[in-house]
Formats: sequence, C-alpha cells, structure tokens
Amino acid sequence: MKRILIATALAVQILTACGQGTSSQKTNNNTVNTASAVEHDTAWYSSRVSEVVSQINDLMKEIQTVANATPSAERDAQIASINSRGDSLETEYKGLILEIAKKYKKTTYPAKFLGGETAYYFDYDELKEICDPKSGYYNEPQMTLAKRLFAAIEKRHPGKQYSDLVMPDMTGKTVKLSDYVGKGKYVLIDFWASWCGPCRQEMPNVVEAYNKYKGKNFEIVGISFDENKASWKAAVKSLGMTWPQMSDLKGWHSVGASTYGINSIPANVLVDPKGKIIAIDLRGEALQNKLAEVLK
Repeated sequence: MKRILIATALAVQILTACGQGTSSQKTNNNTVNTASAVEHDTAWYSSRVSEVVSQINDLMKEIQTVANATPSAERDAQIASINSRGDSLETEYKGLILEIAKKYKKTTYPAKFLGGETAYYFDYDELKEICDPKSGYYNEPQMTLAKRLFAAIEKRHPGKQYSDLVMPDMTGKTVKLSDYVGKGKYVLIDFWASWCGPCRQEMPNVVEAYNKYKGKNFEIVGISFDENKASWKAAVKSLGMTWPQMSDLKGWHSVGASTYGINSIPANVLVDPKGKIIAIDLRGEALQNKLAEVLK
C-alpha cells in the first residue's frame, strides 16, 4: 500500500470530478446517439473510479483503527491483509486512470483524473504517454504537476549521462561528483536527509549493499538535503554511512534537487563506469538485485 495516503488525499478531488460527467451533449433529437453513448461510457468510468477511491478511504479508516490496537500477531496479520487489499485497489485505480487517458486521449475528459497528486502514481514511461502534447487534455490546468514530474524525471532517466555537482563534504572541503563518477566504477548517487524517516528506514539496506560490494568496483556518494550540518554529520555516523558525502545544506533548494529533478526522498541514481545513468530509485530488494546483476 505504497501510495495509499496519496489516494486518500485524492478523495475529494476525484469524487468531485466523477460527478462532473462529460461535456459531450446531443445537439438535437435527430442526431445519431454517439454523444449519448460517450456520456454513458464516461459515466461508468467516473463511477468506478469513485467506488475505488471510496474503498481506499474505508481501508484507511480500517488500518488506523487496527494500528491503534495492542500489538499482537493478530494485529500484524490484519495490517498485512489491509496492505494487500490496498495494493490491489491501488493497482486497479492506476489501471483505470491509464485506461481513461488512453481511451479518451483526444478529449479533455482525462484531465480531471490526472490532477493533484495522481501523477505520483506513474513511472517514466507512463508519464511520457500521459504527457503527450498531442493529447486533447495536455493544456488543461490539471496537468501541471504531471508535466512537472515528467520534466524532472527526464533529467535522470536511464540512458542519460550524469550531471556534475559541486558541494562541500562534511569537513567543509569543496568536492565534485566527478571526483567519483565516470572513473571506472559503478556509483550510486544517493539522495537523502537526516530528517527523512523513509531515508533512515532504507539506509540499513544501502549500508548492506555498500559493505557487500564496496570492494567490487562500486562506490556510493551521498547527497544530503539537510540544512543543519550537525544533524547531517550525526546521522551519517549513527547510520553507519562510511561512503563519501556532499551537501550544500540548502534542503529542498539544494542544487542536487534541481539538477536531478528530485521531488521526494529517498531517491537514487545508479551510474555505470563511464558515467551513464542505468537505473533510478532502487530500494529494498530492487537495489540488491540490480547491484548483483551489474557487479557479478
């Protein structure tokens, strides 16, 4: 249930959109009933999306109740079950939105479903299809975030060469990303911050990967979005991050965020020995599996 909080935030927006129907109308009683058929079809999609969002909201209420219960094996099983149902609903939700965008590509109808936080559901290829300038909905105001996210991920899409960064390290010395990247090693450029809970949760996995592969043509360079140097240094020490670190201590205004189009952390970019980006946003088993593949 990776994005269920996003789905919950969408509730009012989507439920409102679903009630708007379509702008297609019959012009007179003698016109072939094409517009009416379209209205009926879009009404089904609107209704189904509304139903899925409503189910996700109910699931959120359920998980909040269960989470407040006394810790037990039964509670853990209930949470696992809810997460599983949440994953299924999110998959259906995403599939519906993509189907709407494709089926009604020449109209403005999909825009109402692609607004707000919905864009965070989609990967690069999906965003590329959604953000087609030739679509009928491309210039609708609801498309602002989707287009911004697509432009951001374009900056670090696999196949592109990495972009250099110049920042202080933890001693205050100015260093460059190019001091490490493009020097014959695979390099994981890891974007994180001491204040980021998910970053800290993922870090043991990154530490494990580093300890396993650091002697096998592999390096990590941490790019911190911290603003407080003491907090940054303390987190590096407590989390066991023994690889090189950089930070301009500008938080979300870091040049690293703008250069690589980072909108959320943890995030990372895996670069090959020649400096070409080969993967992004690898976490958990995905990170371990990719490193095993390229460093075999």
